[in-house]
Amino acid sequence: MRRATVSLVVPTWNGKERLLRCLEALSRQTYGDVSTVVVVNGSEDGTVEALSAYPWLRVIVNRRNVGFAAAVNQGIRASDGAYVALLNDDAFPEPGWLEALVRAMEEDDRVGACASLLVFAQRPGVVQSAGIAMDRAAIAWDRLRGRPVTEAREACEVFGASAGAALYRRSMLERIGLFDERFFAYLEDVDLAWRAQIAGWDCRYVPDALVRHLTSASLGEGSPLKKQLRARNKVWTVVKNAPAVDFPLILFYDLAAVLYTLAKGDRHPLIGRLKGWKGIRPFLKDRRPGRPRVLEPLVLPHQVPRRWAEWTQA
Repeated sequence: MRRATVSLVVPTWNGKERLLRCLEALSRQTYGDVSTVVVVNGSEDGTVEALSAYPWLRVIVNRRNVGFAAAVNQGIRASDGAYVALLNDDAFPEPGWLEALVRAMEEDDRVGACASLLVFAQRPGVVQSAGIAMDRAAIAWDRLRGRPVTEAREACEVFGASAGAALYRRSMLERIGLFDERFFAYLEDVDLAWRAQIAGWDCRYVPDALVRHLTSASLGEGSPLKKQLRARNKVWTVVKNAPAVDFPLILFYDLAAVLYTLAKGDRHPLIGRLKGWKGIRPFLKDRRPGRPRVLEPLVLPHQVPRRWAEWTQA
């Protein structure tokens, strides 16, 4: 039986050194039927020239940074594999990464996405993401982040896959649509996962698909721009996907989050949300609501920061 073809898309922005390390890891993959597309987002660090040494790559060059979502979509549209793998330029997969993802995908045709086990590159014994988790308050986070890898050994169904290292079924993407390019970066994978859940697709977490991840190498963890983008895109994700009956709960938790960050002297989450509400109109037109089938238990508002505390400790 012929193995399924995989189109691998790697977006990059001024990340030559980490991209070359990523490509070296990809050259050691045990799964062979792969075509790789690198989308260069307005890089000015010699990335394009360096890629000339890799004739097996297809390279798409953007003159400016069009954002993660748009770059990934370019790569998807320029490829034709039955499956689409996404990988950040700061993510370094183990040799069996892609093989494990494809094997899990082919076990069940209801699986539309597979999530990797991402660990911190400098602390490989600590989980960075074991899939995306979400609760009824529309709070999304990296599942098991900050926990020991030993707690992430079991395969299971999850809400969604972190687009930093994931595999998608192309037929699913053709039915539900690609990443929302208006997001630019952050939470576009949450939005896509929510749409997939509404459409009835499963997402499988694959613990054998191991990736070492630097995390937020482009903008930096905790940068003002990242905080604003995440807050803005949270508003747009909820407006597009959340059922109206859940709005009061979501707004209550979101207000608590804003007050919490303001009390710590951080205005950027509020600024991002205000930008989100200001630009809400087109997302109301795109609204196709539904409640995800896979949700984590809701915790009290004062308990939510504990999840973020684990991020800080990691």
